[in-house]
Amino acid sequence: MNKIIESDLCDGCGINEHAHEIDGNELCNTCKTIADSLRQDPERINRIIKLMKLDIDAAQILGDEDKKVFAGLPEVLDAVRFRTTDRDMNKWYVSISEIDGKPVEIFASTAFDRDQHLQSRISNLTTITRLISLILRHVFLGEVLTLEKTLKQLHRSSRQQNDLPDMLTSVLSKYCRPKPSTNQKKQ
Repeated sequence: MNKIIESDLCDGCGINEHAHEIDGNELCNTCKTIADSLRQDPERINRIIKLMKLDIDAAQILGDEDKKVFAGLPEVLDAVRFRTTDRDMNKWYVSISEIDGKPVEIFASTAFDRDQHLQSRISNLTTITRLISLILRHVFLGEVLTLEKTLKQLHRSSRQQNDLPDMLTSVLSKYCRPKPSTNQKKQ
């Protein structure tokens, strides 16, 4: 939960400023930025710590639960398949891939997934399962969630131009950080 408090002491640095309440802590804008960076990109923080020649590791700061680093999925996974029926009595197969008994990927299919009339529904289903898989890997394997990864999954879900995944990709792409061009000089 993140709400702005009119005036309070920052729990991070002690400054009296408008603060953001985050997980029960009140943080000024500067401390909030640091906290967000630590949570979202610990590897970048580690690189900066090394550049500054500091004798700490971001994993030490984050604690045991956040030390997990996502190394990618293995080529072969155990999976469990479920047969289920929707409210229209259509049969569906849901497969859940697991690592150490924890779900890390989900797929859903039906015998009718090649039907042209169902392509829009199938692309929506694919979108849902791809995004759920991304969340499962974040929860159980510590994969860092980024807008770029989300956009990649949305793009891969699209089956035709201007379907829902394609439209969402187009809109959300506007929030991506522009990549520096190769012509720009390093600063």
